[in-house]
Amino acid sequence: MNMKKVLALFSAATMAVALSACATGAKMEPAKNGYYKQKAVYHINDIDSANGALRNVKNHLNAVGDENSDIIVVTHSKGAFTLVDGAKDAKGKEMKDQVNTLANRGVKFQICANTIRGKKIDKNKININAEVVPSGVAQIAHLQQMGYYYIKP
Repeated sequence: MNMKKVLALFSAATMAVALSACATGAKMEPAKNGYYKQKAVYHINDIDSANGALRNVKNHLNAVGDENSDIIVVTHSKGAFTLVDGAKDAKGKEMKDQVNTLANRGVKFQICANTIRGKKIDKNKININAEVVPSGVAQIAHLQQMGYYYIKP
């Protein structure tokens, strides 16, 4: 593919993203700290990257303000274990305290039902703050359609 075609495709894709933001009716409401109110979906599909992802969520809240943020963390695959009490990453870090702290700040957490079944996760060990959704990846796409910005730490 030549450079002109690549640039044309890139321009078309950029325009589609911009138009879809307008089509969702995304209203930009100013926050008191210089940012606008924000809706974001964080995607975690590996528990070994979850600690950094949750730190990103905390930093996001600190920057924009809890009252100006609507953040949902969607987990699936190995990332679903982020929301399983007692599960640890490769460094031996459990995520329960971080999840609970962020949930108390208004962050919503979602875990994939397909993963729960496929990985035979004990439903009694799922963090109390987690909402079960039918499909993690479908939920991420749904949230993007609803105007949430996608973040993959």
